[in-house]
Amino acid sequence: MEQVDVIVLGCGAAGMTAALAAHEAGAKVALVERFDRIGGTAAVSGGVIWVADNPRQRAAGMRDSREEALAYFKALDHGDLVDDTIEAFVDRGPEALEFLENIGALSVSLLEGYPDYYLDRPGAKPEGGRALDHDLFALGELGEWAARITAIEEMKPMMLRETPLGGGTGVVEPEEMQRRIANNERGFGQAMVGRLLKACLTRGIEPMLGVETRELIREGGRITGIRGARDGEKFELRAAQGVVIATGGFEWDAEKRQAFLRGPMDAPASPPTAQGDGLALAMQSGAKLGNMTQAWWAPTLVTPDMPWPGGEQRAMPVLIERTVPHSILVNRKGQRFCNEAANYSALAGAFHAFDPQSYDYLNLPAWLVFDEDYVERYPIGPRLPGQPVPEWVTRAESLPELAAKLGIEGAALEATVARFNGFAHDGYDPDFQRGTSAYDHFYGDRSREGTAVTLGPIARAPFYAVEIRIGLLGTNGGPRTDGAARILGHDGAPIAGLYGAGNVIACPTGGIYAGAGGTLGPALTFGYIAGRSAARANA
Repeated sequence: MEQVDVIVLGCGAAGMTAALAAHEAGAKVALVERFDRIGGTAAVSGGVIWVADNPRQRAAGMRDSREEALAYFKALDHGDLVDDTIEAFVDRGPEALEFLENIGALSVSLLEGYPDYYLDRPGAKPEGGRALDHDLFALGELGEWAARITAIEEMKPMMLRETPLGGGTGVVEPEEMQRRIANNERGFGQAMVGRLLKACLTRGIEPMLGVETRELIREGGRITGIRGARDGEKFELRAAQGVVIATGGFEWDAEKRQAFLRGPMDAPASPPTAQGDGLALAMQSGAKLGNMTQAWWAPTLVTPDMPWPGGEQRAMPVLIERTVPHSILVNRKGQRFCNEAANYSALAGAFHAFDPQSYDYLNLPAWLVFDEDYVERYPIGPRLPGQPVPEWVTRAESLPELAAKLGIEGAALEATVARFNGFAHDGYDPDFQRGTSAYDHFYGDRSREGTAVTLGPIARAPFYAVEIRIGLLGTNGGPRTDGAARILGHDGAPIAGLYGAGNVIACPTGGIYAGAGGTLGPALTFGYIAGRSAARANA
């Protein structure tokens, strides 16, 4: 029977980081993945990493500190932070990034000017510095393994910081773009996953794909391996020092979604591999759970002409569309219900508003309403300015006609738009203060000044609407860990030999999405901690 020192379940960003950390600490590592693709949610993400007082900040002379970061988190806490784990993230995040960069598993740069999300709280950084972007990576360096990265067929030959999502223009010189395409260079999460995978392969850590782990082996009160199946055959693997669970969230499992999440969620932006397998394994082992009602929430747009390879519904986060001028969000009554430019994770609270009188969610369904000025200037999901408007966008020559097609009262929608247009004219939104925060401006039209970066009238026919769903980037609840990434049992004591990292665990930051990269920062940090802890378990 084969035996290694450390088994890592899950070949996403957290899992590969754990494998590398364990290997560099002297352990023999097996990296196990249920599916035939690598990268999971990280591969389809923007790839941004949020870490306070990180090496790139220090190199740029930007001031940050442990005290400021902890003050920021504590000012946002609603009782779900645990001192041990939040302090481990803040203290060891810079160390994890330095480790990954030093071994060639990351190459990152500052995402200049990207502010933290809650700028009214102590310790926030309006000037940015905590969010990091990936440099381009040439997939040819992976050989045949490149084809195994999730959604690799989608070309992303730009760095996030070059696009409007990262504060750039979205324009790359044609010659440079041709060079990148010819060299198969990628940015975003593809660059991150590519570098992590190359670092693993260079060290002889070759992912074992198609392994369905059905059971953790426990002997003498300690987790000592896994049992399951591979290619229809029984599969068993032993670990002398520990098993790290890094299998992602549970958002694609309808039963777990209904059991745990705080409100509706029907359009996840993550790949359909996030099915809660690791959560089930942890529960079978008696793990204490935490943060189960929370997620990395995001309003999403379903793109029916771009399903996942298996035919599953595909959705994408809505960031720019609801922030640029000439657009608003309305509910079934034709009324605005939020600051459309607010950060995506917090915005879910508006979609989850519940009315006890009608016993229903007031702001579902919701629609993004916009006009011809918007269509000429800005994107709609994958559709870029100048391209035809997709058939899944509702179109009408007047607001009453548009309202009728949406099932909204025409007079109500007209009144809402008229009121908003007055705000746009005055340059101030007294209803929701859209445009008053530095974050509101980041995804707006920076060719304009002041609140006009996000406030613009909806006045030029034809008028358009698309349904905006409540989705997420991943769940962030699961087994509780301590600051050493050891999974805890019901009694609060560590389950010997069991570790966790990524979206599968109760996130060290609780339900707080601190800034861009607020999911990947904790995932990489706890992947690093978990790998080192497991490798040294018997030292």
